[in-house]
Amino acid sequence: MDDDQEILHRTWVNSGRFVPRTFVTPVRRFMDLEAASGVLMLLAAVAALIWANSNAHEVYESLLGAEFLLEFGPFHLEETLGHLINDGLMAIFFFVVGLEIKRELVLGELRNPKDAA
Repeated sequence: MDDDQEILHRTWVNSGRFVPRTFVTPVRRFMDLEAASGVLMLLAAVAALIWANSNAHEVYESLLGAEFLLEFGPFHLEETLGHLINDGLMAIFFFVVGLEIKRELVLGELRNPKDAA
C-alpha cells in the first residue's frame, strides 16, 4: 500500500494540475539551484531587519526573548530563542561554511593555489 501511495504522490506532483504547476514545480526548480539556500537566507535576513525596525518590533523582541526548554532524561537545555539562534544555529552555519570551503580547496576552484590567488 505504501508503494501505491508513493506512485500516487509522484503522479500528483508531476501532473499538470493547478497546484503542482503553480506552486510545487517552481519551488522544486528553485530548490534545485545551488544558490537557493543563500537566497533564502538573504530573504530571511531582510525580512528580520524590516520586522525588527517596524512598528511591530515588540513582537520580534518578545519572540527572541521567549524561553526554550529541551529535556531528554538528564540532559537539560534552557535558553531564550535569541541565545539558541546565536549559539546553536550560528555554530551550525559556520560549520557548513567550513565544509564548503574545504570542499572547494580539495575538489573545487581553490584546489590550485595559483588559480586561487
